[in-house]
Amino acid sequence: MTLEIVFWDVQHGSSTYIKTPNGKHIVQDLGIGSYGDSSKEFSPLLHLKNKWGVNQLDYVIITHPHKDHIDDIMNFDKLSPRVLSRPKHLPKNEIIKNVQEDDMHIFDKYFEINQRYSSPVSSSEDPSLSNNNGGVEIQTFTPNSSSTSNINNHSIVTVLSYANSKVLLAGDNEPPSWKELLEKESFRNAIKNADILLAPHHGRESGFYSELFEHFKPRLTIISDGQFCDTSATDRYSKISTGWTVHHRNCEKEKRNCVTTRNDGVIVLKLGYNSDKEPFIYVTID
Repeated sequence: MTLEIVFWDVQHGSSTYIKTPNGKHIVQDLGIGSYGDSSKEFSPLLHLKNKWGVNQLDYVIITHPHKDHIDDIMNFDKLSPRVLSRPKHLPKNEIIKNVQEDDMHIFDKYFEINQRYSSPVSSSEDPSLSNNNGGVEIQTFTPNSSSTSNINNHSIVTVLSYANSKVLLAGDNEPPSWKELLEKESFRNAIKNADILLAPHHGRESGFYSELFEHFKPRLTIISDGQFCDTSATDRYSKISTGWTVHHRNCEKEKRNCVTTRNDGVIVLKLGYNSDKEPFIYVTID
C-alpha cells in the first residue's frame, strides 16, 4: 500500500499529482509545461486522463489563483473533480489586478469554477477524513490575515501524513503567512518532524522563513521552478535539509539535500511500508 506523489516539471509553475493507497486521485495546483518534452503547453491534467487513465479527480487544491498555478484550468472539467479547495475569501479585484488581457479567459474560468463548487462536501467524499484516503491524513491550512494585495500570503498549505512520514506542500507563501500559521498550535503540530518539503514560492528567497525550520528539518526539499531565477534560495534549503537517497531512472543513486524540477525533471515520491512492515521513502528523479 503506497502513497505516490508526482511533482511535474512544469517550468516556472507548480503542479503535483497524488495517488492514495486506495486509488484516490488528487491534484494540487494546475501549472503547465514540461522541460523534459521541451513544451510550454504540456498539460498534466490531460496526461493523467489520456496516458494514465484517470477519468475523475477526487480532490483538487488550488493553493492560490496566480497564473502559474491555474494555467491548466481550462482542462479542469475534463476530469470532473469531486471536491475543490481554494482560498475563497480573496476578492476578485485583487486576483485580477495585474492580469494580462490575453490571460483573462483563464481567470474567468477560475471564477466560474469558484462559484460552482459551493455545496457542502458529503462525509463519504470529505478529503480531510483519512478513511477516505486509504489511511492518508490530509490537513490544509489557509492563512488569511495578511493584506490581500499580495495573494501569495493566502496560499493554502497542505500536510500529508502516511506511513510515519510527512510531506509539506507549500504554495507561494512568504514570511507574513508563515508567521501567521506558526501562531496556530494545530499547524505547528501538523508540520512537526516533516520529512519532505515542497519549497514555498518556487524555492525563491521571498518564500524562505527560517523560523519554520525550528519545527522540522526536512530530509529532502523539492523545488519546482524555471531555469532562470536570480533570487533562488536553493543553497539555503540545501543547508537546512538533512539529506536523502534519490534514485535516477538509469538506476544510479546519490544522496541529495535538495532536488529541483529545473535540473532533475519529473520527481516521483513514494511512501509506504515494505514487506517487513517498515516505513520507506523512495524518491526517483530523471
